[in-house]
Amino acid sequence: MSVKAYDLIYHTHDVLIVGAGGSGLRAAIAAAEKGVSVAVLSKVPPTRSHTVAAQGGINAALGNVTPDDWRWHMYDTVRGSDWLGDQDAIAFMCREAPTAVLELEKMGVPFSKGEHGQIYQRPYGGMSTHFGKGDMAFRACAAADRTGDAMMQGLYGYVRRYPVDFFIEFVALDLLMTPDGECRGVLAWELATGQLHVFLAHHTILATGGYGQVYASTTASSTCTGDGGGMAVRAGVPLKDMEYVQFHPTGLAGVGILISEAARAEGGVLRNRDGERFMERYAPKYLDLASRDVVTRAIVKEIAEGRGCGPRGDYIHLDLTAIPPEYFPTRLPGTRSLSRQFAGVDVTKAPVPIYPTVHYTMGGIPANLDCEVVDGEGRALGGLYAIGEAACNSVHGANRLGCNSLLDLVVFGKHAGEQAARRRNRAPLASSDVPVASLARALAHFDRLRHGTGALTPQAWRQQVQQTMQTHAGILRDGDTLAAGLQALTALARAAEGQLAISERSLIWNNDLVAAVETHNLQCQALATVAAAQYRTESRGAHYRTDYPERDDARWLIHSLAQVDPQTADVTMGQAAVRLDPVIEEAPPILPEARAY
Repeated sequence: MSVKAYDLIYHTHDVLIVGAGGSGLRAAIAAAEKGVSVAVLSKVPPTRSHTVAAQGGINAALGNVTPDDWRWHMYDTVRGSDWLGDQDAIAFMCREAPTAVLELEKMGVPFSKGEHGQIYQRPYGGMSTHFGKGDMAFRACAAADRTGDAMMQGLYGYVRRYPVDFFIEFVALDLLMTPDGECRGVLAWELATGQLHVFLAHHTILATGGYGQVYASTTASSTCTGDGGGMAVRAGVPLKDMEYVQFHPTGLAGVGILISEAARAEGGVLRNRDGERFMERYAPKYLDLASRDVVTRAIVKEIAEGRGCGPRGDYIHLDLTAIPPEYFPTRLPGTRSLSRQFAGVDVTKAPVPIYPTVHYTMGGIPANLDCEVVDGEGRALGGLYAIGEAACNSVHGANRLGCNSLLDLVVFGKHAGEQAARRRNRAPLASSDVPVASLARALAHFDRLRHGTGALTPQAWRQQVQQTMQTHAGILRDGDTLAAGLQALTALARAAEGQLAISERSLIWNNDLVAAVETHNLQCQALATVAAAQYRTESRGAHYRTDYPERDDARWLIHSLAQVDPQTADVTMGQAAVRLDPVIEEAPPILPEARAY
């Protein structure tokens, strides 16, 4: 179709950030501090981004409660990743963590305070001292159990000091790429007016969040539709380590709403129908604060072996009754409120029914240590960066430790913003610099979705994708189930092409069309997730194959790369090496070993 079919509005900036959550705002602050022009594009107001849902805290080796060291933090993160994390990126993140948290405090984030006025720190899953040989580390810096919300309020208040242009309730549609693979910005849709906008920039940072909505049961908000990953796929970028989806152990049973790990950090205990603290069998040292993949599989096993709670034996109890009631108003107000509202439970008197639910996506857009998006050969694509849950650089590897996600956001958000600002060395772009072929493809894709005349509604399409993922790519996997899931997703993707039922043609607040755009993004990542899970014939971290239950370092100490063809729904698998050298001199490599808690 012709580019002229739509009237386009043009904008130019030095740095364009897509996404206004924690990583996007931290990148905007870092770039603006360098004096460059910055635009932030978001489909929701910043303080409604999914970052506000983060509860437990942000890790940093401050040592406010017990002695700590960033290298111990690094060890825990590498071990938590089941050695699939890139150690140079992990070392960088953990070394920068104390500075990052103190910067947040100076920006106005209202952390809870300990007895001596220092930032309050609590223990958290998988965190230790002395390279796993000491006691549990008190490393999670917390604002009660609403740390993400506190962080977003502080960041958003601080970024408004700078002349950053915000474009709110804009849906990013596709990347604008030159023929030689450089990014020149994005095409976006303004919901309030229905107009399409071309945002031109030499440096585009994708901070679009994860794709948790690809599952039917998830703690991810409705906005977590993997928009950055979908755009990357349509630009020909492979997705990395997509088989690694984290199920949080403690979602409210039947609802999926998160009950923070902070509840266990403050003294909560998991119990089966016999009242037994069953984690003593699975993680005798760390108990209920073992890493999330370990706790999740323990819960599933307890239920499978007939020790589940309730009339159908299909959930486990989280017992918080031993926590002093006076702790809840200051340390766990959200936990108490959510349990009362959505489960009808007074946590000071009765246990909470829980079951694991999808919480975080470790895989995503491949990025290097400087946050630059890379192709299948590891070459950086000029002008394009990815950060936060949208990215895989890879600091989380096969399993993310709790409270490392907020840290990832601010450390790499700052780094990406600084890198983009420092590299501004060219004249501003003009409308004549638009890569016309890329723009035409983006408009054609949007137009096909908009003018669907079939019988498949976007809502039904999304539900089918979600249910297929829930059934075929869950906590426990096997080759036959994954193969059937991939076949079903491929057939669904092909059937959806041109068969959507979009009843409204207007571009003003067309929710059906928004759902179609988002579901295409989810579909791309669903295909990559199931194909990668079928490809990796071992168990590592959050990826557990019942037909291949052992970790296999000889064959699979590698990153997977899934190249999705958005037209045919075919997926081609490849590999990339895990970076085992921390590079930082004071941090020696952490060699693979048996992972136990």
